[in-house]
Amino acid sequence: MNAAEDYLAGISQRDLAAGVLKQAAQDLRRFIGATSAVERGLYLDAYSWLASEDTSWPFSFLNVCQVLSLAPETVRDELLSDMSLGVISYWTRRCGRAAHRFQVFLSRAFTRNRRTTVVDPVPLTHAFR
Repeated sequence: MNAAEDYLAGISQRDLAAGVLKQAAQDLRRFIGATSAVERGLYLDAYSWLASEDTSWPFSFLNVCQVLSLAPETVRDELLSDMSLGVISYWTRRCGRAAHRFQVFLSRAFTRNRRTTVVDPVPLTHAFR
């Protein structure tokens, strides 16, 4: 493989790993109080994947965390705490996180583009002579 193919393979693997983690998080939230056998099965699959210490298959929880450069225990704690929240508490917490990320983004954007030198404006009176 050349460098471009290696890069694209890495991007694709990260995207797939992120999708697997996102789907597990959605299944844990959505099916926590499931009553049907299929929905309970989806919940238990996601929970057992999250709790597993197995690294023998490429998209195990620990391997997904490694590909995404995430600390497994932190991700577990966050997903399990999200499961215990009610719908309103969950969305309140989620919006709070999004607002914080947006605030950090804005502060970085404005501090990065700020010029350190101040230039006096040139009067345009000489241009009209």
